[in-house]
Amino acid sequence: MYSQTNSPANQSVYTVSRLNREIRTILERGFASIVLSGEISNFVAPSSGHWYFSLKDDKSQVRAAMWRGNNRYAKFRPKDGDQVQVQARVSLYEPRGDYQVIVEHMEAAGEGQLKQQFEALKMQLAAQGLFSSAHKKPLPSTINKVGVITSSTGAAIKDILTVLQRRAPQLEVVIYPCQVQGDQAHVGIIEKLEIANARNEVDVLIVGRGGGSLEDLWCFNHEQLAHAIYQSNLPVISAVGHEIDTTISDFVADIRAATPSAAAELVSPDSNQLRDAISHKRHQLHSAWRHQLHARQQQLQILQSRLAQQHPANQLMQQQQRLDELQMRLHHAMEARLSHQQRNLSQLGMRMQRANPSHQLASAKYQLQQLSSRLVAAQKEQVYTAQSQLAQLAARLDSISPLAVLARGYSITKGAQGIIKSVQQVQPQQLLTTVVADGEIKTQVIGVQPKG
Repeated sequence: MYSQTNSPANQSVYTVSRLNREIRTILERGFASIVLSGEISNFVAPSSGHWYFSLKDDKSQVRAAMWRGNNRYAKFRPKDGDQVQVQARVSLYEPRGDYQVIVEHMEAAGEGQLKQQFEALKMQLAAQGLFSSAHKKPLPSTINKVGVITSSTGAAIKDILTVLQRRAPQLEVVIYPCQVQGDQAHVGIIEKLEIANARNEVDVLIVGRGGGSLEDLWCFNHEQLAHAIYQSNLPVISAVGHEIDTTISDFVADIRAATPSAAAELVSPDSNQLRDAISHKRHQLHSAWRHQLHARQQQLQILQSRLAQQHPANQLMQQQQRLDELQMRLHHAMEARLSHQQRNLSQLGMRMQRANPSHQLASAKYQLQQLSSRLVAAQKEQVYTAQSQLAQLAARLDSISPLAVLARGYSITKGAQGIIKSVQQVQPQQLLTTVVADGEIKTQVIGVQPKG
């Protein structure tokens, strides 16, 4: 028997706008935050400051937009052909029904891959117990001889020797020179570690180099070097880069020093026991801090995703994208109309030249003047009408813009993790940015005074 259950008359009737709106909600909830890699193409940066482009691979492509508030923090300005890795959320541009991604963070693809390799290796070695504090050896109570594995011509050895000469000139230093940068640098470092352990001529080993990029320090993130440090019978101090630099060697070494100079201070005779305790506590605090930071970041991403789905800024950005599209369409339409009118004028001129009897010349000139005047008047009227419409759209957009609020004397204070809403988010000495109508003010917190 034929059923009427699925007939159009018995189903809810959608408008196109409603369909696109509900699909956008489903996409934004289902793909609130994804990491996407691909090649930049069709990159456009209109006067609004937003970026529009496509991300593609060898089989597919997807449209993308990156709002001005996010692309201002990008470390580089992308161009067609660049390989990038982005963090984005999936959305839908409702006026056209186009599926797109809204990019919130962008970095070069190579750097992102190295970071992923670093995190993967760190988790692997942690699971194997290479970072366990139970295996870490304390510094000897008495240090008479220090071994240093680094480049003999780099800044690190100079800093170490300078500090030791100033703090403990009686210490004997043995330098095991090797390359500390390059694809095979880890092989030389491992060889020097094995030589130092075989000779057993020093009380402690410092392994490291000066600062540099992630690629420059990559030899200290090698799995074979991590196992060599772990198997060393001599206590190993990792001193790689500057204080903000972190490598796998730092986690597996017995002690991590923030810089080569700090490593030299740790092996100096004065206050060795206190420095060892501080270094150990610092490592524990650093691990705990990273764990808490990771948990807070995940919670923040969830909250930001929920806020982004409900925030009026989403509608504002959609309207801004629509305005950019209308501006570009208006520009193209005006150029096309002008080109069409110019072609007509050229055709009229050619016809006048072909029919050039002297008795018709005056009449043709008059008609040409009339046509030119009407053309100019029509163009002016169209430009005026388009400018009026654009001004109305801009005024409507400006009336709901957060910048209008700032212009009335309000301001927004932001920290490293976003907008400051509570004094509990602020610590003394923290650097803050206050956004006002005509710029930004960089401030440092002197103190925090809660209400009550």
